[in-house]
Order: sequence, then C-alpha cells, then structure tokens
Amino acid sequence: MLLTKNSQTKKFELPALPYDYAALEPAIDSRTMAIHHSKHHQAYVEKLNAALEGQADLAGKTIEELLGNLAAIPESIRTAVQNNGGGHYNHTLFWELMIPQGSKEPVGELGAAIKDAFGSFDEFKKIFTQAAVGRFGSGWAWLALHAGKLTISSTPNQDSPIMQNDKSILGLDVWEHAYYLKYQSRRPEYVAAWWSVVNWDKANDFYLAAK
Repeated sequence: MLLTKNSQTKKFELPALPYDYAALEPAIDSRTMAIHHSKHHQAYVEKLNAALEGQADLAGKTIEELLGNLAAIPESIRTAVQNNGGGHYNHTLFWELMIPQGSKEPVGELGAAIKDAFGSFDEFKKIFTQAAVGRFGSGWAWLALHAGKLTISSTPNQDSPIMQNDKSILGLDVWEHAYYLKYQSRRPEYVAAWWSVVNWDKANDFYLAAK
C-alpha cells in the first residue's frame, strides 16, 4: 500500500489514484469517485495530520503502527487517530483493490485459499456480500487473514481488521458517500456492481504479503 509520508514534513499525504475518476464506470461513477477521493479521503488525511501535530513520539510511526496499537495513542487524540487514520488506511487499500474491468474470480494462491476456506468462490461471494449489505449504518466489509485463516467480517465507521492485528486482504466501503449519488439507498446493487471492478491480482499480492 502507498501509505508514505512526506519526507520533509513527516505528514501523511493523499495518494494519487492508479486510474482516473471515470475508469470504474459504470460500476462506480466518476462524480462519486472524484468526491470520495478528493474530498472525503483528503479530509481524513488532513484531520489525521492535525491530530498528530506536536506528537513527537508518534511522528515516525507508520499508519499500520498507529492503528495496530491504538492503546498507545494518547487518549486525547485516540478517537481522532482511530477514525481519521482508519479512513486514510482503509481508503488507500480500497483504491488499490479496484481496477477497470477486473477479473471475475480470485487468482493465484488467494483463489485456492478462498475455495479451501469457503468451499467455493460463489459461497465466499455470497457471505461477503451479506457482510457488506448487512452492515448497519456506515462501515466496511472485509476479507482478512486471522491466525493464518481467511475470515469475513464487517466493521463500523472506519475500523478495520488491522486494529485487531489481522491482515486486510479485501475491503469494500459501504458508507453512503461511496455509492449514494448513483445508487441512492440501493446498497445491494452497488455491491453487485463492485464485484466487476475488483483487482484480484492486488488482493492476491496482499494475501501473499500477509502470509
């Protein structure tokens, strides 16, 4: 993941997308992508940097180190780091896990591991979709590696498996701002369309790194 800091300011920065805003249409429209990336994600980065301002002990830490040990964050800024740091981490992963005209099914070792864990890709897809559609309010659906095993879960707000020291393999944003301009309240339709732009090569890379 491209979660680097500016070498001079030591601040987190908004990563550039690996495609243009219209690249994921018709699954995700260009206006949603532009607002989602340049407004929502940018706001998470700015608020995270503001929360960390003056925190010399935290200046050298990566986002993974911050989120993987929230108990070590001063209580006065812990919630801000959890929410905005989580938003930065989750969205950076989300952008990388999509690609125009994605492949239909998982590839490589991840494809085999999904079949071993869930019986088939169709069964995995069904369970993951339920996690995404069934998340009450704002949050995410995840495929993660926990104790060496693939698991599916959903989290509220900008929480993620990394906060439980698990490894994120695939994440789907189900906050309304991720889909409402095109799909309004039809979250199941958004989730169904999202499967067509999943970057399974990148998910496989994350799986291999997590192992």
